[in-house]
Amino acid sequence: MLTFTDRARDMVRTFMDQSEGELEALRILITGGSPVAPSFELTLVGPEERSPDDMEVDGGGFTVLIDPSSAERLDGAKVDFVQRVNESGFEITPVVPDRPVEAPRGAIAEKVQTVLDQQVNPQIASHGGKILLIDVKDTEIFMEMAGGCQGCAMSRMTLRQGVEKMIRQAVPEVTAIHDVTDHSAGENPYFSA
Repeated sequence: MLTFTDRARDMVRTFMDQSEGELEALRILITGGSPVAPSFELTLVGPEERSPDDMEVDGGGFTVLIDPSSAERLDGAKVDFVQRVNESGFEITPVVPDRPVEAPRGAIAEKVQTVLDQQVNPQIASHGGKILLIDVKDTEIFMEMAGGCQGCAMSRMTLRQGVEKMIRQAVPEVTAIHDVTDHSAGENPYFSA
């Protein structure tokens, strides 16, 4: 069901060993986000924190507990432990579900799509790029960069200093903008997994 990298497996075992037997399982729970980009919570738990509904999965020398509502989205996911310049921690890469055939609907989706169609995409088309609205959840939007924007070293700056400004100015009710692009894929990624 889940694949742990060697680094992630070693870190889980290290944290469990430091608890001197008090913590015996790793619980993984989806806490929100979008169907395209879910948010995860990982917690080490003791025997008294187990639930009869928990699914138990072997993580490679330790037990992983998954609640039934999270199981489908975690099926086939990869768990890694990453260390970057300003962050370190567990990172879960779920299997991306098939995209819905129809575009997101609603007032916010329509306003954001108008900004993308009239302002954003015409500007980045000269670089072979395109930005797609993938999902809207409440007042948060989830976008994917395609074409020349996928894997571009400037993609973060394009999103934060260009696209985000345009959207927030035209659609002030948007509270968060998430990039769900797999920048390690594509023809010319700027980093690889």
